[in-house]
Amino acid sequence: MATTKITTPTTPHPHTREEDITKDELSLVRSYLLLTFIHKVFERDCRVIGKSGLFKTPQLYMELVSTATKKTSIMLQEVTRELASHNLKITTVRQDQQGVEAQYSCRGYQGESRILWPSFRREMMLRMRAYLGLATELSIVTREESLEQLALSI
Repeated sequence: MATTKITTPTTPHPHTREEDITKDELSLVRSYLLLTFIHKVFERDCRVIGKSGLFKTPQLYMELVSTATKKTSIMLQEVTRELASHNLKITTVRQDQQGVEAQYSCRGYQGESRILWPSFRREMMLRMRAYLGLATELSIVTREESLEQLALSI
């Protein structure tokens, strides 16, 4: 579950109100967070696959993950462009035991968006599966184990 907190601007803008921060803009913040984390996970996994010595054909798996990494990179660039076009800047990203938080400024207003781990992990896994070209349904047997392992590696 994501929560959002909006505060008043540090320097007043005469034509900007709190409600001018739209759901679409908050969705951009969420996508930025997810894509940033997913990109880091894919990069790490690609390195581990290459160095592990456990795969008979590591180049195949590295190619699969590398392709997904490139997709996330392109999407992250697009989200970053969209953030700039909305005059929205992510100022701080933090993670703690409860979840991930982004502080941002949007047309002079300071705000924060917080996504709790269960929701964040679930959406990460769904997006990662899509970027890898896999079915979007998680396996019931391994879902909890995968989510726990993902939390430890972020």
